[in-house]
Amino acid sequence: QVQVVESGGGLVQPGGSLRLSCTASGVTFSGIVMSWYRQAPGKEREFVAVIVNPGSFTNYKDSVKGRFTISKDNAKNTVYLQMNSLKSEDTAMYYCNARYGSQTAWGQGTQVTVSS
Repeated sequence: QVQVVESGGGLVQPGGSLRLSCTASGVTFSGIVMSWYRQAPGKEREFVAVIVNPGSFTNYKDSVKGRFTISKDNAKNTVYLQMNSLKSEDTAMYYCNARYGSQTAWGQGTQVTVSS
């Protein structure tokens, strides 16, 4: 059964950077689709970015294009979300999602707070 664990959230000032990590286990990393979602207080969970393995197809929410980069390290079964030029509206709980065949898993979430 696929499982994921996130890390890397924290408090950062506007314009700053953070890198989130998500490590998958329980399945082979090849053939897995890894995504990041976020949920701000009082709002619905929304898609942020996705990367498909094998290959390196990626896609992003429009408002993060050019600021966020999703990447993967196959040797570590880990996906990263590099977040630059952070804005207050990026404040949210960030969740990693893994899809492998019929299996799907969510992480526990990691909080990102952008504030001066």
